[in-house]
Amino acid sequence: MTTTQKNQNGNIVAIVMMVILFGMISFVTNLAAPMGKILKEQFEISNALGLFGNLANFIAYAVMGIPGGILLQKVGYKKTALIAIVVGFIGVGIQLLSGHLGSFIVYLSGAFVAGFSMCLLNTVVNPMLNKLGGDGNRGNQLIQVGGSFNSIMATFTPMFVGILVGEITKSTNIAKVFPVLYIAMSVFALVFFILWMVKIVEPNATKTTEPMKTLMLGTLKFRHFVLGAIAIFVYVGVEVGTPGVLDLWLTDTKGLAISTTISGFVCGTYWFLMLIGRLVGVAIGKKVSSKRMLSVTSLVGLILVACAIFASTSTLVDLPVLQKGVDGALSFGFAEVPINAMFLVLLGFCTSIMWGGIFNLAVEGLGKYLAAASGIFMVLVCGGGILPALQGWIADIAKNYQVSYWLIFAGLAYLLFYALIGSKNVNKDIPTD
Repeated sequence: MTTTQKNQNGNIVAIVMMVILFGMISFVTNLAAPMGKILKEQFEISNALGLFGNLANFIAYAVMGIPGGILLQKVGYKKTALIAIVVGFIGVGIQLLSGHLGSFIVYLSGAFVAGFSMCLLNTVVNPMLNKLGGDGNRGNQLIQVGGSFNSIMATFTPMFVGILVGEITKSTNIAKVFPVLYIAMSVFALVFFILWMVKIVEPNATKTTEPMKTLMLGTLKFRHFVLGAIAIFVYVGVEVGTPGVLDLWLTDTKGLAISTTISGFVCGTYWFLMLIGRLVGVAIGKKVSSKRMLSVTSLVGLILVACAIFASTSTLVDLPVLQKGVDGALSFGFAEVPINAMFLVLLGFCTSIMWGGIFNLAVEGLGKYLAAASGIFMVLVCGGGILPALQGWIADIAKNYQVSYWLIFAGLAYLLFYALIGSKNVNKDIPTD
């Protein structure tokens, strides 16, 4: 076997492992939002506090983003991924412990530790897939492949939680979702040993001798990257907040009071549409630029959210879901939900390609600054915790879930601005070799 063939095989293994890790990120991260409705009942807290588990998970990005970039620079992709998997196993284990102890603080601690792991994994998989694809449209295409598997896991998680929890009652507690936590820990253990045994050819074999501080400061000189980092903060908040608050809205015992099983499948449909959108993104990635994809999806997203805000909750539509009967048996069929939910679920198709598009546009032309840029990027992912918590707080004080979606509308407006104007690299004179 020639050296070229060995490198190609190594790249294939690397791509497969990064796609699997993309799925792990989604599995653990998307457990936090549906847990909010459980925490609300078990600890008798508000919508905003119910989303604090999600906030704890994402705020870890703000703490670990830059150290994650430094770690990546020092030990490489594989070792960083292995460290992240161990940390993730511990984080999920702490959440499991919180169920036995009945402690909200312990649960938040576990979510925070798990967030460290997700941050490190994100620091690894995005630049690696982008580089393995050769940057540009092909790099974006590989990120969309990883995102597709991410969406499969995102679709599965809220549905599984909905099936396990069933009807929300005063006795609903964390113990209901123990099977999900056991699955997460088992997958972490399995992936660790597989990744430990396989050899991965890393795309950035040569390391710059410049200190990370210099690289970080240099990265911030690129306007398109700075605006792109803000776009990631906004995007992740939009992506997580849309179905997260919808789940609270649908299951609110003082409002719509829809069963958790149905709500879980409605929100799962949002993530399923993200999967469909990402598969479309993979198919058209070579022909359609990231800028165009982000522009169109942001605009359509604005229209959908506006419809959700102004539509009447008394207007019902049928959505395909899995339902649990009075005898506990599961059956697939159609359930009536407010039309607002349909508009918000459809938004999943729009948000599907945004991560890859924003990342691809923001790091274009950064060269040696890529690892540092990835670390900064991960810091801003904390928007996935901050914006949903803010949205929950708006819903609390307004006593109206629809009003809270103006925050999502504003976020999509910024993403449209970034796609049309902010993504242009106006700093091509800065050396990147």
